[in-house]
Parts: sequence; C-alpha cells; structure tokens
Amino acid sequence: QVQLVESGGALVQPGGSLRLSCAASGFIFRSYAMSWYRQAPGKERELVASISSTGGNTNYADSVKGRFTISRGNAKNMVYLQMNSLKPEDTAVYYCNAVGPEYIYWGQGTQVTVSS
Repeated sequence: QVQLVESGGALVQPGGSLRLSCAASGFIFRSYAMSWYRQAPGKERELVASISSTGGNTNYADSVKGRFTISRGNAKNMVYLQMNSLKPEDTAVYYCNAVGPEYIYWGQGTQVTVSS
C-alpha cells in the first residue's frame, strides 16, 4: 500500500522556521522525483519545491527561493522541506508528491500557519 505521510506542520510566528517531513512507503522511493506543493484557502495548489530521484537537482518557486530547502534521504525513504524566514503568505496546507515512471502519489497534507 502506497503511503506518503507528512508531518511537522504547526502555527509559527513570522520570521520563524519549520521543518516538514514526508515518510514514503509502498513504492520504490529512489526511482521517484519528490516535490512539495501547497494550497492556501481559495487558491490553487502550487509547486513549492522539487528534487530529483537522486537528489542531484532541485527547483524552487520564486516566492520561496533562498528561504526554503528541499532534501531527501533515500536510505530512509524520507523527503524534507526546511522553511526559514516564514511569512504570513506561506500559510497553507503543504502536500508531499511523488512522480515516477508510471504513477503519481499524493499525501494528505499538513497545515502550516504563519501568524503573530
């Protein structure tokens, strides 16, 4: 059974930091590119960051460049999103995504709220 389980979401003050984690199981993790998406209320889901299957290539949305870092640990089937200098506009549900040769998988999401 394929699972992507996100964790680490929380309420944080502007300027603070959070680290999101995504635990993957049920598929060959090392063969999949991984991404983080987010969806704010009333807005479409948007790509935040992605990382290639080997971890050698990363991409970021312009809005998070220099503040967020995506990483992965293929030995542990984990992907992470380190978020620094958080802003109120980063408030959203954050989703883990896996894209492979044949399938695309999504997690259930974790809520991040940036507010004072």
